[in-house]
Amino acid sequence: MYQRILVAIDDSFMTDKVLDTAIDLSKRYGATLGLLHALDEAMFGHHPSAENFLPNSVGKLEYKMRKGAGAFLDRAAKRVADAGIDAELKLVESETKHISDMLAEAANEWKADLLVVGTHGRRGVERFFIGSVAERLARKVETSLLLVRGE
Repeated sequence: MYQRILVAIDDSFMTDKVLDTAIDLSKRYGATLGLLHALDEAMFGHHPSAENFLPNSVGKLEYKMRKGAGAFLDRAAKRVADAGIDAELKLVESETKHISDMLAEAANEWKADLLVVGTHGRRGVERFFIGSVAERLARKVETSLLLVRGE
């Protein structure tokens, strides 16, 4: 049924549950598994004077964010490898795009036939202010979408 499963992970309390789901599906269908992490650099893109707020540190912060994201993906890849699956790693980033846009574009470019993402279960005012990546993805993504609910 599924040949290319892309799982979006974000180093939150949901990561283990989302990865376990994707690993299970990949084994069940013999699918290629891709691990995707979106690096949100919006705070730099939306504030052109960010360097004034954080003198001499914006470049360092971006570097540390990329390095941390790479290490996070490597840890996730090891966990997947320990389950007997090879995974392709993909890091996407943008100063101007919403995370949901980056994930939808990555799924399309990678030709995923299933995108697996976690939901953090935010409700009410918190969801209003923070927004829901999963909700936006449901409207944008061109492939099947599996939402793994938080506890």
